[in-house]
Amino acid sequence: MQNPPPATARHPKKIILGIDPGIANTGYGVVESQANRHTPRDFGNIRTSPKTASEVRLKQIYDAVTRLIAEHAIESVVLEDIFFSKNVSSAFAVGEVKGIVKLAAANADCPVTLYTPTQVKQAIVGYGKATKPQMQKMVQVLLKLKEPPRPDHAADALALTLCHARSYKVLELRKKLTQ
Repeated sequence: MQNPPPATARHPKKIILGIDPGIANTGYGVVESQANRHTPRDFGNIRTSPKTASEVRLKQIYDAVTRLIAEHAIESVVLEDIFFSKNVSSAFAVGEVKGIVKLAAANADCPVTLYTPTQVKQAIVGYGKATKPQMQKMVQVLLKLKEPPRPDHAADALALTLCHARSYKVLELRKKLTQ
């Protein structure tokens, strides 16, 4: 009789980059996930100035995301997927940021997964209409942080990584079943 594989073989480490896209503030969070353990590696906010041309702002975000992917040996990138916005011009800007993040991920051969805000709230709090403070508190608890992550954009990005860490096993199974 063979011994079962070690725990690390059954539950490999996964390093996930979450991105909360925005032209002025792009939140990011890097989490190392193994089984039910999630360790924050890095989180923060990529800020760009409204006084700077949009193409330069997009390049700044692209460069920062590319650096994060390389620096942390990212294996998966997750993005917030927004279906609608009250402000059309900000919706276009968010779409542009999502595009350059996808390009940075593709250039590093990282798969990209999109989650809606409702899916993330459901996965983290268990309620699809959770408030920002509820989300921040749960992210703090799940990642064993001393205080809620700030700024809000970074907390949202960390929530995306946790959502993916809890969901990617199911996604992998679905892929195998459809092949």
